[in-house]
Amino acid sequence: MLVIEPLLPQRIRRPSDLLRFLATVIVLAAVVLLALVAQKTLNGLEGDVADSTNHLPFLLGGVVGVLSGAAMLGVPAAYAIERVLHRDGLRVAEGVFAAIAGMVLSFALGEWIIKFGSAELRFLFTNGRGDIEPLNTLVTSVIAYVTAVRISRRPTWRAALWSAVALNTIALFAGSAATLLGVAVSLLVGLAVGYATLYGLGSPNTRPPGSAVITTLRKLGFQPVKARRMDDDHQSSRRYAVDLKDGNRLDVTVLDRDRQVAGLLYRLWRRIRLNSETRRRAIRSLRAELEREALMAYAAQAAGASTPRLVGTSEIGTEAALLAYAHVPTRPLDDIPDEEIDDNLLAQIWEQVLLLQVQRLAHRRLTGDSIHVDDEGRIVLTDARSGEIAAGDLLLRLDVAQLLTYLSLRVGAERAVDAAATVAGPGVLAGALPLLQPIALTRETRAALNRNKGLLPAIRERIVELAPKVESEEVRLERFRPRTLVTIIASTVAAYFLVGSLSQINLNVLSSAKWGWTVVALAAAMLSYLAAALMLKGFVPEKLPLGRTVLVQFAGSFVKLVAPAAVSGVAINTRYLQKRGIPPGQAVASVGASQVIGLAFHIGLLLLFAYVTGSRTAESFTPSRTLVFALLAVALVTLVVLGVPRLRRLVTSRVRSLFSGVVPRLLDVLQTPSKLFEGFAGTLLLTIFFVTCLDASIRAFGGSLDFTAVAIVFLAGNAIGSAAPTPGGLGAVEVSLAAGLTLAGLPKEIATSAVLLFRLFTFWLPVLPGWASFAYLQRHEAL
Repeated sequence: MLVIEPLLPQRIRRPSDLLRFLATVIVLAAVVLLALVAQKTLNGLEGDVADSTNHLPFLLGGVVGVLSGAAMLGVPAAYAIERVLHRDGLRVAEGVFAAIAGMVLSFALGEWIIKFGSAELRFLFTNGRGDIEPLNTLVTSVIAYVTAVRISRRPTWRAALWSAVALNTIALFAGSAATLLGVAVSLLVGLAVGYATLYGLGSPNTRPPGSAVITTLRKLGFQPVKARRMDDDHQSSRRYAVDLKDGNRLDVTVLDRDRQVAGLLYRLWRRIRLNSETRRRAIRSLRAELEREALMAYAAQAAGASTPRLVGTSEIGTEAALLAYAHVPTRPLDDIPDEEIDDNLLAQIWEQVLLLQVQRLAHRRLTGDSIHVDDEGRIVLTDARSGEIAAGDLLLRLDVAQLLTYLSLRVGAERAVDAAATVAGPGVLAGALPLLQPIALTRETRAALNRNKGLLPAIRERIVELAPKVESEEVRLERFRPRTLVTIIASTVAAYFLVGSLSQINLNVLSSAKWGWTVVALAAAMLSYLAAALMLKGFVPEKLPLGRTVLVQFAGSFVKLVAPAAVSGVAINTRYLQKRGIPPGQAVASVGASQVIGLAFHIGLLLLFAYVTGSRTAESFTPSRTLVFALLAVALVTLVVLGVPRLRRLVTSRVRSLFSGVVPRLLDVLQTPSKLFEGFAGTLLLTIFFVTCLDASIRAFGGSLDFTAVAIVFLAGNAIGSAAPTPGGLGAVEVSLAAGLTLAGLPKEIATSAVLLFRLFTFWLPVLPGWASFAYLQRHEAL
């Protein structure tokens, strides 16, 4: 029997060992943090344990100590002897290596805790006594050893080991030689070292070779004469082409147990991020994976779809399983040139997918490697493992969205949508319309979309052209977006630093605020909303009511609580313009034009004030030097961007897409000089009012600073706040403004108090009227 395959490696790194190591490290960090947070509770619990063990009779305590010590050394030694007798000495050597590494690491961590750890950490590990070892080196080394030799797979030995560990723990507490946290961390460090050793050194390869696959096929009644290893599939499962004695051929897929957790982190992330109906199980057993693929293959055959016929399944020992399919000579659609994909082929693809959908079967992976074409030009669907039986409407619509996108990447949006409409009808396309989102597509399709940003909008537009009266409700597939997670983390960090700054403020300084300047600061903050409304009105050729536009700006202050500063204003202004009957493209262009002009004013004013302040040669604040460095930095970044082709193309495409809509909109505004003046005046006044508010806040606490210096600090701080992912730039604005004012020569207490008053008037105080404006505008369908 001839089996052609590369030699399987003798040792492999199992992804499961890496995942166990990462999970252990996470649990270790969580245990230490929990101990620090609940220090009093842990001390009380430790006292109760110490009282219980102290009541043991002296003789019994001595017996427990002797037995535990003997067991902790005897069980690993006995297991080592048993392995050596079974000629598995290499595994024992790996365990000894892990034990040495565990001992060295536990000793190093103990020394670090004693010499460099905080007082709370030292107390938790040593209970304030110098004779207690922070981490028990014996426990750590033994756990690392038994983990590396995989004693957990032997139930009898595993029970003996944990009995020894329990006895040793009792003995340590009875002798006041350890703490609860010390024992827990010792165990976890030992586990981490053991799993790290297993992954780093690798494990013996238990995957059955091709000869075992042939033996299993013979048990199924086949008569193989030759087998050849093919390329692995997208899930890294092995594939074999097996020739039979009767001249037929089998395509065999082998599922290896150690590959079941491959890609687990990605699947877990998708499971957490996506809504329940679109999720897949992150972990499946080997048996469950085998049954899933077999069931989907039989269901697809019963539905009449053209799929390879499943002719046999079997487990291969305890470490693998196989599925045997009747061979169909095909080539994947990915290997077929775009120009060879004609309308007939597109129609066949949709016909096969509709056969599955009629029987409520979702394929879940309609890509070029699972859509094949046989020698007669007929479509064959493969890769049944990803599918779902009795699928819900959402999964079926996701298949349509995925196939539409993939085919559009190959033949263009118009041909792909027209072919789908001809076979499936506009109703099917309408159901997929709200699901044309990158998150709904396969990883390979999303990567291809990154190189073709305008494809999804083109697909949507073509569907709307074919079915102009279609109505589709928005479908939210994501529980949250990564940007939301970053915002939450950044907001937490910002709040932490903000609370720290508040704790350092002298209340006497706050009570001495001058109310006259406070009123000026409040008035300037309120006038800034009028200026923002004028700025928006000036860059919209259509007529906008001033009062309602001001309310929209107040509503934006409410939205800032849940969105970064650079996003909230753009989103709510765009929505407002669309509700006024302005087409979406023109609404976005108008808001974009105001943002572009605002950015130009921002940079220009920053350079102007920096020049003015530098020319006065103030001793404590000299932006002229900063201006030089800033210009040099900008020049350097520009040279790098222009010199790297990929960066140059990226920037060029972004700028082109921005100005493609903004420039025509600005040209429309130029035809009305009054509009242009209104927009420019609003942009300038917005900055002046904010600077006036900050300057008045400084003077309210007895500080005094040149107006141009205050302007520079505000412009720089506002730029940092706009870039920060926190709601309204929370934290970033406060820190940057306070630091800038301190560098400008203000005392730290006055600078911090002034910034907090400024933020009170510009961020926190407008929230209530912003909420009222938001509710009013929604009630009157203006948002």
